Amino acid sequence: MTDWAPIAKEYDPLKAGSIDGTDEEPHDRAIWRAMLARYVPNKGVTGDPHLTLFVARLNLQTTEEKLKEVFSRYGDIRKIRLVRDLVTGFSKGYAFIEYKDERALLKAHRDANRLVIDQHEIFVDFELERTLKGWIPRRLGGGFGGKKESGQLRFGGRDRPFRKPINLPNMKNDFSGEGSAEKRNWSREGARDWRTRDRDYERSRDKRWSEREWSWAWGDSERERDSKEERSRGRDRKDRDR
Repeated sequence: MTDWAPIAKEYDPLKAGSIDGTDEEPHDRAIWRAMLARYVPNKGVTGDPHLTLFVARLNLQTTEEKLKEVFSRYGDIRKIRLVRDLVTGFSKGYAFIEYKDERALLKAHRDANRLVIDQHEIFVDFELERTLKGWIPRRLGGGFGGKKESGQLRFGGRDRPFRKPINLPNMKNDFSGEGSAEKRNWSREGARDWRTRDRDYERSRDKRWSEREWSWAWGDSERERDSKEERSRGRDRKDRDR
């Protein structure tokens, strides 16, 4: 627990799929995919990864000019790369912004996160593909993104950091004989109360059953007597008719 940190220092798909990084088995197929993936960062990407910001959740209508206008407030920008679809040319909703100095990078990382651009609240973090060891992108089941509805939440990033694991001490059960004398007495008295209630319930149930049986027997005798009286009245009518 001494080296625990809410932000991942090395990417592990299994830990990223756990809210506190203690899971031992993957809970969805994407984690299996990420664990089996052999990803190599894109060598065609140029620039200093330690001076580059990752900007996501952009409005698909946001342009490079708009990003330059907003992020140039924090310092001099060396390059902006808005990721677009190779076929359609439409924006994919995320970009990489490289600054000229670290001071501007840190200022943008601190102040630009959750900024609203073109009616969209953006997300800003450091570039991880070339700086975080073992990084697996979202398309291969890794990353730190994901939605609750999809069941593929990922933890260890700025937006969703790890929660500190809870180490509970061995607690003794008061109802098994341990604990204070007061609690032990309470549990014994409670047990006696339950036994008394059970006996009372059994007695009342037996009494109710006996009363029911008696009422049923009484009802049968009443019905027999009524049927005999009906038969006798019928015979009297026949005799009078004769």
